[in-house]
Amino acid sequence: MSDPAVSTFSRRRFLNASGGAILAPAVLTSAGSLLAQKKADSNETLKIGLIGCGGRGTGAAAQALGADYNSKIVAMADAFDTQIENSIKNLSTSFPDRVDVKPDKKFTGLDAYQKLIDCGVDVVLLATPPGFRPLHLTAAVEAGKHIFCEKPMAVDAAGYRVAQAAVEKAKQKKLNLVAGFCWRYSTSRIECYKRLHDGQIGDITGILATYYAGPVKVMPPAAGRPAGMGDVEWQVRNWYNFSWLSGDSVVEQAVHSLDKICWAMKDVPPLSVMATGGRQIPAEDGNIFDHFHCAYEWEGGILCQLTNRQINGCHNEVIDNIHGTKGRLVIGKGPAPFIDGEQRWRWRGEEKNMYDLEHQALFNAIRNGEVINDGDRMMSSTLIAIMGREAAYTGQKIFWKGDSAEPAGKDAKQDKKSPRASLVMLDSQQDLAPDTLQFADKFEPTPMPRPGTTKFV
Repeated sequence: MSDPAVSTFSRRRFLNASGGAILAPAVLTSAGSLLAQKKADSNETLKIGLIGCGGRGTGAAAQALGADYNSKIVAMADAFDTQIENSIKNLSTSFPDRVDVKPDKKFTGLDAYQKLIDCGVDVVLLATPPGFRPLHLTAAVEAGKHIFCEKPMAVDAAGYRVAQAAVEKAKQKKLNLVAGFCWRYSTSRIECYKRLHDGQIGDITGILATYYAGPVKVMPPAAGRPAGMGDVEWQVRNWYNFSWLSGDSVVEQAVHSLDKICWAMKDVPPLSVMATGGRQIPAEDGNIFDHFHCAYEWEGGILCQLTNRQINGCHNEVIDNIHGTKGRLVIGKGPAPFIDGEQRWRWRGEEKNMYDLEHQALFNAIRNGEVINDGDRMMSSTLIAIMGREAAYTGQKIFWKGDSAEPAGKDAKQDKKSPRASLVMLDSQQDLAPDTLQFADKFEPTPMPRPGTTKFV
């Protein structure tokens, strides 16, 4: 692990400097900044840098190497050096000649991401805890890199604005930006949603999406914390259990199901959401719920519900039930999606690995001089997930934008002081992260939410 005294991360300074917009463009000198503007020679070796070397990051790196025959992992960055070494060991088993990370290209600490981005890579894979994602995405765009960005892209409104600004700058620079919402690249799901949007089940009347699974990362007891370990290091090591790092389960995990709801609704945001949630299994530390139920309302009174749970010993399933006036589309109940109704259908084609396909799309675009930018939809799904979490945390009905907010009373429609007028997601000023971070710092995150008491910010 790097020296905590120099492993510094300053989110607030970054936010203040950017004002929600990207900082002044850096001088672009790497080959990666040019590859989307001209066709890359197939003989040109693409240099890949991995930021976040845990299980998901290592998986993304393997899929990137599998997607492009002439690419190499040449740099890695992580808060902890053990993660880097484990990732190299795992990747080298399958790609012994294409993992070439020299000692001076192993970067550790909370500032490691910038060192990697500055070291001459062409493509960056962003797979750290999502609380860091807006800064990493911004830095990669600033440097003109092509990007694979794991979901979600932010955990609060402040991070959302920074990441959305990076998306816009990536468009201007013609950089490839592929999102980790992997179902959008699934062969069978693409066919499902095409049939859905072609009207095969008629008009959508409602959706129920379940995301029931076990805990991702169980919070260890406080007694297990090593003596002398600072608050920040303890929280980063157990990142999933703190909302400023993970966003909670509905944002970090169940956002996949919410992204499919948004896909069904043609990526038009909802009007509002009401939600419940809580913590059934006690924990000495951490501030996340272990279950949520979010009921989103779309134009026309269409209710789309997302429900998720992460408790051991319970029934698990991840199923999308999309109901329409002429039938229903069911995804996840059995290996093949199907439509039951006036026009019956079942997927019979070859199901290719969606994780491989998203990376193939990225590298093919780079090689062909094309541009993919998943930015708008990935940011919309991320913020809609945050909106559902906040409705559960606060116990309030949250509205997407001001003109969809209901009046507090008969004559309150234009009253900007109305309590409901302040419950607007696009106006949120929430910023969960500390101003500056060092591993040894003390930092008390927001307390466990209490619906009815916790306020919407």
